[in-house]
Amino acid sequence: MRLINRTTRRVSATEVGQNFYERCLRILSELEEAEVAAGESQSVPRGLLRVTAPVSFGTRQLAPAIADYLVSYPDVSIELSLDDPYLDLVEKRFDLAIRLGHLADSSLIARKLCTLATILCASPGYLEANGAPRTPHDLIRHNCLVYTYATPHGVWNFVDRDGKQDVVRISGRFLANSGDVLLALVLRGGGVAIAPDYLVEDDLKAGRLIRLLPEYATPETAVHAVYPHARHLSAKTRTFIGFLASRFVGSHQIEQDGGTD
Repeated sequence: MRLINRTTRRVSATEVGQNFYERCLRILSELEEAEVAAGESQSVPRGLLRVTAPVSFGTRQLAPAIADYLVSYPDVSIELSLDDPYLDLVEKRFDLAIRLGHLADSSLIARKLCTLATILCASPGYLEANGAPRTPHDLIRHNCLVYTYATPHGVWNFVDRDGKQDVVRISGRFLANSGDVLLALVLRGGGVAIAPDYLVEDDLKAGRLIRLLPEYATPETAVHAVYPHARHLSAKTRTFIGFLASRFVGSHQIEQDGGTD
């Protein structure tokens, strides 16, 4: 296609050339706007933030925090997906994941938000029918409810007041990948469980559950914010992580950014 007409005295655009020129101007203008928008995403929190988190923690702890974050950042929208199994952040196009417990080595970046205490407990009805364990090894004779994503699987660790560790291989007739489901079984007298404190604290206060072996410490559960890249983190992701760190800092120590090792 001829875009210009050229003579010895002048150069002029053909009709096709004029249309081509005007379209190029629009493309350059849109490119400039895209660059400005990309730059603003690094400094101004706005747009859709896609987050994945475990079901129980997401429902009971994360959702109230999100509600307050959205009030503080009105230009940000959040899509929350609750899944206990770990999802591929890059493949599923998540900006951020909240993960509990041990993190496998990976190329992801993790920031520790807090640690959760865990509590060994059972219902009064279960203890009346089966007796209460006096030592961790007594649990071998009890129906222990197993969280299938726990690591290591089927092993509970206890530390006494002198720092001595007891490792007990437990078993039970019910396994589940949901803390809320395990809680429902514990409340119905279905067995003994180790659960995060936020999941059982109301039932302990109300007497629906009883804490067992309080002289033994059970492992804490770390809570991390995990994301794909350390550099060029968007403002919406950066402010959300900072908001969660401030939210949970009340009773827990916050660590700095680092790898997931």
